[in-house]
Amino acid sequence: MAFDSFDTRELFARLIQCEAGGEGEDGMRAVATVIMNRVNIPFGEFARISEGGNVRNIIEQARQFVCMQTSIGGVYNPQNVNNMNPTDEHYAIVDWALAGNRLSGVDNSLFFFNPYSPQCPPYFPTNVGVIHTRVGDHCFYIPTQYYANT
Repeated sequence: MAFDSFDTRELFARLIQCEAGGEGEDGMRAVATVIMNRVNIPFGEFARISEGGNVRNIIEQARQFVCMQTSIGGVYNPQNVNNMNPTDEHYAIVDWALAGNRLSGVDNSLFFFNPYSPQCPPYFPTNVGVIHTRVGDHCFYIPTQYYANT
């Protein structure tokens, strides 16, 4: 689904708020870091999707972010970017990420998710990532050889 009414900066801010708004500043910076890592990785699926650094292509890639889906399994998803109202904090985090900053400790993570559990699974589903760190409720994964072959 296209979100043409938002420029890239606003779409990014809405996505940060939606995906990690309850995770505090570090949680939101960690998610922004993953997005920018995907934009800049020189190999694999995300390199092809970003087409040399297109942030919007990464954000809008199908089935990557629950918040970019207005429906899931045919049911309306109220937690989507259209229903977000980003604040100055969300825009500041986006500007920080777009300026080349990354959250230390998240490093080269390409994947994240909330397992709704105190433990992070050792591998991101489909084994394209291995656990690297946890920030708040989200587990962050760095790519494995499986990702490199995508």
